Amino acid sequence: MTGAGRGELEGTVRVSEIPAKATEQDGPSGDAQTQRPSGAPTTGEPTGNTPGRAPEEVPGGEAPGDAPGESPGDAPGEAPGDVPGQGRAVHETWHSSPPGSIYDYIKVASFSIGPDGLVDQWSARAERLFGVVARDAVGKDPIEAFVPAELRAGGYRKMAEILDGREWTGVVPFRVPEGERAGESGLEGVAEVYVMPTRTEDGERAAVCIVVDVRALRQIETDLAASQAIFGQSPFGFLLFGTDLRVQRANRRFADVFGGDAVDHRGRTVHDYLPRHEADRMAAAMKRVLQTGDSVTDMQIVGPAPGSNDRRHWSINLYRVHSGSGRPIGVAGLGTDVTRRHAAAREAAHARRNLALLNEAGARIGNSLDLETTARELLDVAVPGFCDLASVDLYQGLLAGDETPPGLADGSAELRRVAFASAVADAPFPEGGAPVEVGAVHRFPFTSPCADALRAARPRLTTAQDDGSASRLTGGLIQSTLAVPMVAHDTVVGLAQFSRTKGSEPFGERDRALAVELAARAAVCIDNARLYRREHERALILQRSLLPPGDPEASGLDIACRYLPGNAANEVGGDWFDVIELPGHRTALVVGDVMGRGLRAAVAMGELRTAVRTLALLDLEPAEVLAALDEIARGLGNPAGPQQNTRAARKTADADLSEVYLATCVYAVYDAVTRRCTFANAGHLPPALVEPGDSGQPALMLDVPPGLPLGVGGEPFEDVEVELPEGALLALYTDGLVESRDHPLDEGLNAFVRALGDAPAALEDVCDHVLNTLDTHHGEDDIALLMARVEGLPAEHVGDWTLPRDPKSVGRARELACAKLRAWDLEPLCDTAELLVSELVTNALRYGEGEIRLRLLLDRTLVCEVWDGGFVQPRRRRARDTDEGGRGLQLVGLLSAAWGSRRTPRGKTVWFELPLPDGETEPMDAAEALLSLF
Repeated sequence: MTGAGRGELEGTVRVSEIPAKATEQDGPSGDAQTQRPSGAPTTGEPTGNTPGRAPEEVPGGEAPGDAPGESPGDAPGEAPGDVPGQGRAVHETWHSSPPGSIYDYIKVASFSIGPDGLVDQWSARAERLFGVVARDAVGKDPIEAFVPAELRAGGYRKMAEILDGREWTGVVPFRVPEGERAGESGLEGVAEVYVMPTRTEDGERAAVCIVVDVRALRQIETDLAASQAIFGQSPFGFLLFGTDLRVQRANRRFADVFGGDAVDHRGRTVHDYLPRHEADRMAAAMKRVLQTGDSVTDMQIVGPAPGSNDRRHWSINLYRVHSGSGRPIGVAGLGTDVTRRHAAAREAAHARRNLALLNEAGARIGNSLDLETTARELLDVAVPGFCDLASVDLYQGLLAGDETPPGLADGSAELRRVAFASAVADAPFPEGGAPVEVGAVHRFPFTSPCADALRAARPRLTTAQDDGSASRLTGGLIQSTLAVPMVAHDTVVGLAQFSRTKGSEPFGERDRALAVELAARAAVCIDNARLYRREHERALILQRSLLPPGDPEASGLDIACRYLPGNAANEVGGDWFDVIELPGHRTALVVGDVMGRGLRAAVAMGELRTAVRTLALLDLEPAEVLAALDEIARGLGNPAGPQQNTRAARKTADADLSEVYLATCVYAVYDAVTRRCTFANAGHLPPALVEPGDSGQPALMLDVPPGLPLGVGGEPFEDVEVELPEGALLALYTDGLVESRDHPLDEGLNAFVRALGDAPAALEDVCDHVLNTLDTHHGEDDIALLMARVEGLPAEHVGDWTLPRDPKSVGRARELACAKLRAWDLEPLCDTAELLVSELVTNALRYGEGEIRLRLLLDRTLVCEVWDGGFVQPRRRRARDTDEGGRGLQLVGLLSAAWGSRRTPRGKTVWFELPLPDGETEPMDAAEALLSLF
């Protein structure tokens, strides 16, 4: 016994003046009460239970109060509409206490005390409360059995007062007697006892005791306070649904959100608060929770708030609620407004999407230097990740190379649509008029939002309401369009349009900023591609201007050539070829490749080609030409020029400023009279030769020492002379024809020689066949191809004589020349040829050495050559009026179409050329030409 209990037992704690009601229904404690015998007093009396017998219970454990609609909180035996404390009509069916009532939680028990002060009845509830069965309790002194020894004196005084007929209510400490409850000997507790005096059938005084476990009652009070706090103070909405899924109770927070008082929501369903589809989803979830007992966590529900069309987001948690006996009595729902969290998550998702789009744009846009490809890359990023439709329009003038096309400032200049993309079955992009096809040139109306965006260089957002014509054009498909000018280096180069269809989220400020960023990145790449295209076209124009115009012609050769520049995505290379006519019906064939790309490579190629033509006119041997070219190439990148490009000079600091130019080149000289060709190679691919009659056989690679590329220096070049059979096919080419990223050089050379062996007869068809057969991957590099079929000068078109060193040889030379011209039916040229031949032979006799050789060659022109063993080259000078001689070479230059001299291995050759008569122009009279010199 505690000290607190001791004081309570010493006096009456409180006295109840309320008489006990006579009732025949089961009490809250579950104790069975028998009918009171006729004549029994109306005050509460115990209805004797047989000692050791448990009280009767209502079969089934349920009462009509369990019917749907009856709250678990209703008092036992009262319908939901009854007022507590009022009696029911006699005709109503008596109700038993249903499971789940308050009595499942409060430990209430009863027992009775006989006139002798001993326990004469002990209920089943008392057995569970005290842990003592009826057979062990009946017949015992309750004071002796349950009250601690130090409090028994006060207990006996109270017992005497009770048996004297006084009611008493108080809090009494108790303990379980030793050995009365297995494993719980000495169990202590505190009970609130209500003692009501009674009388037995014999009129003796007795008492009925109602006992309540104070500890369980205090726990219920604590739980009730917590429950009230949840319902009244919780910042979250709380609902308690019954088994019929109707609201049984709502807290104040829920009522504040959905309006009204908390009691106003009683009896409602989720369909009264949510849209149909969301209400059905939540009702189904509550049914599953009620049936299975599995809770639902963070169920997302979307619906409008009362009195507003704003979409709200709630996070719902559902769990099943049980009674004290474990029977499901409903579903509890806890709702939290997570609209702000969803908005923040949506903003974060938008930010992540925008960053991902920008990252993708950086990786995909600008991978090529092609305008159309770059525009398509922008749309590939934007559709459908950012919008549903998009297009790119660029100023036509800028594409054509005009830096300031008219109308650029006010947005009225012509634009060309270069790209369009759609995620909605290629719907036309609206501009307020007819759809614009890709590649079409058009203008935006001056008052249109697109023109305004171009003028102000600022994005413009238009909706379907703002642009009714565009909405009608697409059947109301598009809800909003962003027109974003593409600005690069403070210059507007075009316009990008992004559109979203109905059903997509409208454009916001973040979308506007993202569209501007995407357009700016693409604009810079497009402007770079435009500038590169301009430089590429300029370099290509320069390169083409340096190549032979039209179809080259050569004596004794049938020429066909092809030049294919790289595409716009690659810079112009330095490939070139040339066909140079030399004296004596000889022809120089040149193919070269400057290492590097761009305008500088094209300029270097032009310089080398000019140098080759200049050196060729000097009639040098091929090896000598390449040696001179090597010196020139080494001087191209030296600021001081080639004359300072010595080994000593390269050691100075100025040499660090020089740029190295390297080139490969094949130089060949073909003589149509002898059909012999002399080759020299500077690091280039070897020439290929197809001999006549070898149809189907692979071509031969001529064994020409490759040498070092031009610009390296330090090593001499070698000449290789090859006799070409009549009808043979000679091919010179650059590496772009036989080498690519996907095919190594050896594989390309093998394919090239096979293609030449299978080539058709016509020379032009041979070029086409080679290009079509080889996997050239055209566009990666320039391709130069020069084909020549050998057609030697016929023997009847050659007159060749050897003359002794005798003055009579001059007359003999005139006779031979005139006779040959008459045989060729060129008698109109006899006088001129006779005069010029005599001059050259006379000079050979006077200034030359060794025997004299006279040769006449007839092809497209008439060429006369005079050979001798002297190495001194004739020099033309202007004779004074008083000079008797010195006018021979002047006369040759006046009467001939061209003349010159060249060195040979055994001396020199002086030659002149006369055009063949065409019947329209008369040759100059020799006498008049001679007189004009004086």
